[in-house]
Amino acid sequence: MSRPVLVFDSGVGGLSVVTALRQQVPGLPLAYVCDNAALPYGTKPDSWLLRRIVDVCAAAVVASDARVLVVACNTASTLALEALRERLAIPVVGTVPAIKPAARLSRSGVIALLATTATVARPYTDRLIAEFAGHCTVARIAADPLVAQAERWLAGEPLDARVLAECLAPLAAIPQLDTVVLGCTHFPLLRESLASMVPGPLHWIDSGDAIARRVVQVVGEVPQPTVSSGAFLSWATAPEKPGLARAFSGFGFQPPGKISE
Repeated sequence: MSRPVLVFDSGVGGLSVVTALRQQVPGLPLAYVCDNAALPYGTKPDSWLLRRIVDVCAAAVVASDARVLVVACNTASTLALEALRERLAIPVVGTVPAIKPAARLSRSGVIALLATTATVARPYTDRLIAEFAGHCTVARIAADPLVAQAERWLAGEPLDARVLAECLAPLAAIPQLDTVVLGCTHFPLLRESLASMVPGPLHWIDSGDAIARRVVQVVGEVPQPTVSSGAFLSWATAPEKPGLARAFSGFGFQPPGKISE
């Protein structure tokens, strides 16, 4: 197998990006690393997170011999992309909330950004909205508990409908809302459940397809799909956490090995 594209996230949320990558480029070798020992990222101090993200990603790039790093985490991308590009000798592809395509898609001009507290509040998000959705009304909704729900869901545990309903309740109070941006890579893993709990037709949009298109541009020629002799490799800072191996195996990855924190 040729050198893989390494997908990084705080937890299993980057698996939604893995899905988009496999749909667009099924022949692309992939590896995965998550810093689940520090989950959730959105509640941690920026200075501490910055050092940790760079250290974990650098160790995983060495372990996987990756040719590209995909930072499949909005919090990490808005905080550490510049530092990662300075530290690493390979291309780094980041993730940003899908504000630009949402603004193009919305007919009413009313959009909701459903994301973590960190992403909702960052100056980067302010600039993104000002540049691409200045003509729209953008409601920012922090929905941090959905991260844990996505982790539970992929680990084989049931979703808590009460938690989902509480996170989605603000959407009902937004007149003429027609588009919801899933601004955390964990959230698309719950798309069907979320959409089923909100009445009325809404567009649910995330960054997965845009990330996959960017990766194709970076890697250039992609090999044709072949029958793999083994599962894709993965790592975690806390690989022993219950349900993690199950979540990874459901996406074709081997049980995670230990990566340095």
